[in-house]
Amino acid sequence: MKSAKLPIWIRFVLLVGVVGLAAGASLEAYRYYTRPVTLSVAVGSIDGEAAKAMSAIASRLASTSAPVRLNVVDSGTAVGAAKAFSESKVDLAVVRGDVGDLSKAQAVVVMSHVAALVVAPPGSAIDSMEKLKGHRVGVLGGEANAKIVDVLSKEYGLERAKVFKDIALPDARRAIQSKEVSALLIVIPLAGKYLSLVRDIFQQGPKALPTLIPIESAGAIAESDRAYESFDIPKGTLRGAPPVPDDDVTTLRTNLYLVAGKALGSDLIATLTQTIMSVRRDLMHEEPIFAQITAPSTDQDAYLPLHRGAAAVYNSTQQSFMDEYGNWIYLTPMVLGGAATLLAAAWKFLGLGSQKSEGPLDSLYALGRRIRKVLTEAELSGIEEEIDDILGKERARSAAGDENAVDAATLNVVAHRLEGLIHDRRTVLAKRPIIASVA
Repeated sequence: MKSAKLPIWIRFVLLVGVVGLAAGASLEAYRYYTRPVTLSVAVGSIDGEAAKAMSAIASRLASTSAPVRLNVVDSGTAVGAAKAFSESKVDLAVVRGDVGDLSKAQAVVVMSHVAALVVAPPGSAIDSMEKLKGHRVGVLGGEANAKIVDVLSKEYGLERAKVFKDIALPDARRAIQSKEVSALLIVIPLAGKYLSLVRDIFQQGPKALPTLIPIESAGAIAESDRAYESFDIPKGTLRGAPPVPDDDVTTLRTNLYLVAGKALGSDLIATLTQTIMSVRRDLMHEEPIFAQITAPSTDQDAYLPLHRGAAAVYNSTQQSFMDEYGNWIYLTPMVLGGAATLLAAAWKFLGLGSQKSEGPLDSLYALGRRIRKVLTEAELSGIEEEIDDILGKERARSAAGDENAVDAATLNVVAHRLEGLIHDRRTVLAKRPIIASVA
C-alpha cells in the first residue's frame, strides 16, 4: 500500500509553526543576551554625598541604555559599605582603602582620592603634629577614620584616648568655637563642595586664617602601611587672601575604590569599567569631582588586586566578539553539517522514516501472484485492464522525460510474462467442469 500523505495545508501549517517556534526562540535568546545586567553597589559617607554621586552615575547608565545598571544601596558610612561587601550582601561597593575588610575586594576604578586635613582654627599656635600633645583633636567620621587615628597616634606618640575625640559633622563648628577641640581631622576629597564645608566650619577673614598642619612623616607611614601614600596639598587649596595654605603641605592620602568580587565575570566587569569611564566624561562637566575617576594601579603588587575584567580594559587586552567567538562561529556550521550528514546516513541505513511507496514493477509482480489464483474469466479481464493502465502510465512518464520511469525494455519483459500467465490460467479455467446449480 502507498503511504498516506498529509494534506498540503496541514504541512504548510506545520512548517509555519516550526518557523514561528524557531523565530521565537531566536528572539528570546537575543533578548536574554542583550538585556541589561543590574548590579547592587554599597556606598556611604557621613554627609550622604557619596550616595548622591553614585546615584548620578546610575541614572546616567540607565538614561544611556547601558548594558550594565547599578542599584545604589546607601550603607550610611564607608564602614557600612565595606561591611556589606565583605558579607556578600552586594555585588559592588565604594570603599576606602584604609577602611574595613577588603580581603575579597578587587579594584575596578578609583572613584576619587581622599586627603587627611588636620586643620587648626585662626590664631592657633599649633603648627605641627608634635604640638597636638596636650590638646584635643576632633575627628569627623570617627569610625571610618579609626585606622588613620591609630597610625598618627603611633607615629607621633600621641595618646589616642586623650588627644582624639569623635565629633559629629553638625557639631564641628560649635566644637571649634567653644574650644572643645583645638583642631579637626577631616578626610575628604579635595573637591569644591568638600572644601567649602571646611571653610564654613572655620570662619575666614584677612586676619583670621585657619592653619593646615603638615603630616611630615607621611612618607614613612606610607612605606609601612600601603593603604596610604604621601601627598602634597597644593598652595591655596582653601583659598583665602593670603592663600591657605601659603605653600604646599605634606599629608596622607588614600583612595576611594569601586570594588568587585572575583566571582563576577570578566566580561561583565570589563563592560562596567568601559561604561563608567565613558559616562565620566559627561558627568565631569556637571560635577568636577567626577574628574577624579581614574584607573587603579595595574602593577602586580598593587595594594588592591585589579579585577581581571578591568585589567583587560586598562591593558587593552580585551578580546573583541570575533576574537573570542570567531573559531566557534567558523567551526560550528562545519561540525553541525557533518553531524547532520552522519545522522542522515544512519537514518537511511536503519530504514527509519516514512515507508517506501510501491513502484510500478512491484504492482505488476503482485498481479502475477493474483493471476495464479483467479477463478473466473471476469477476474482475468479485470487484471488485464490493470496491466494496461500501469503500462500506459509508465510509458507516458518515460515520454515526458521522467528519469524515475521504468524503461520500455523492462516493461515489455514483464508484460510478456504476465500475458503468458494469463493465457495459461485461461487454459486451466477452460478445462474445469461446469457445475450446474440446483434450484
